[in-house]
Amino acid sequence: AVALAVSAIPEGLPAVVTITLAIGVNRMAKRHAIIRKLPAVEALGSATVVCSDKTGTLTENQMTVQAIYAGGQQYQISGGGYSPKGDITQVSPGEDIPLEETALPVPLAQCLTAGLLCNDSQLKQSGSDWTVVGDPTEGALLTVAEKVGLSQAKLTAATPRLDAIPFESDYQYMATLHDAQPRCIYVKGSVEALLQRCTQMLDAQGQAIALDANRIKQDVDDMAGQGLRVLAFAQKVVTNHQHAIDHEDIATDLVFLGLQGMIDPPRPEAIAAVHACRSAGMQVKMITGDHIATARAIAQRMGIETSQGAVAFAGQTLAQMDASELRNAAIEGSVFARVAPAQKLQLVEALQDKGHIVAMTGDG
Repeated sequence: AVALAVSAIPEGLPAVVTITLAIGVNRMAKRHAIIRKLPAVEALGSATVVCSDKTGTLTENQMTVQAIYAGGQQYQISGGGYSPKGDITQVSPGEDIPLEETALPVPLAQCLTAGLLCNDSQLKQSGSDWTVVGDPTEGALLTVAEKVGLSQAKLTAATPRLDAIPFESDYQYMATLHDAQPRCIYVKGSVEALLQRCTQMLDAQGQAIALDANRIKQDVDDMAGQGLRVLAFAQKVVTNHQHAIDHEDIATDLVFLGLQGMIDPPRPEAIAAVHACRSAGMQVKMITGDHIATARAIAQRMGIETSQGAVAFAGQTLAQMDASELRNAAIEGSVFARVAPAQKLQLVEALQDKGHIVAMTGDG
């Protein structure tokens, strides 16, 4: 009927095409998908690859700290969501020991304090509900500290912030300077970014000893293998006359305080969407800034990556590739971790060079 109408009145072709696309927009709107430009309907229908961010897109973005490593000891945390109800338990060979604020080991207390002070978010209570004003990851750090009675308001009043370096993807850390005795800098960020800046770590008694990077990396791999998102924490004591900080101040001589691993469960609807895309013949690729082991664990739960021949690449590996190798990696890989924003664009362009029509989703 459309062909007959157009052949009879060729001038009606633009109107017919517009009406056809408008029908497509209307059908998509009924499925809660809003299209701003009509030609996007055709482009989206032709997509062969979907590249997705992980946190908040494939996952619920409701973080809960479940494991901590500090001073050579491992701790488990009970409770879920942002309600500060739960316990921190020291994992010991003989028995698990619940902890209280008055009996916190020094390394654990320092690790929790770093998460409280090197933080731009707040917890808010409304009746029985707790919500985060700010970043969900930072909210999880506040919640776990509150579970043993550490108060953000009290610590902030006792050790006010003097200066800060906001988090940037290029550096992968945040740092804050505090007026304590002695004055100190707290840093939180990716394990890779902090370990290379640390020379010491705290032992079980809270004394500074030589850094055991291999042991820390093993604990990171164990946490990440469980699908936990891992953050590292460090500290540096400075002179009392210092009132500002920059990147050079934390380039070296940091003291490693510990790790906090948090779970961010996959969205059930995202799992279904990934299955639908794969059933339709579309490839789904995860591009994230998280640790590669964490990304792979979540990808397997999402159905993005299977155990048979799937390949994961780290951003550092991608940076060493030439254009041809990058194009091949973009085709072969299903998970790309610790990726910088510029590398996301490079991956999409590499897929386009191979003839794919690429859809990109996520806040990254």
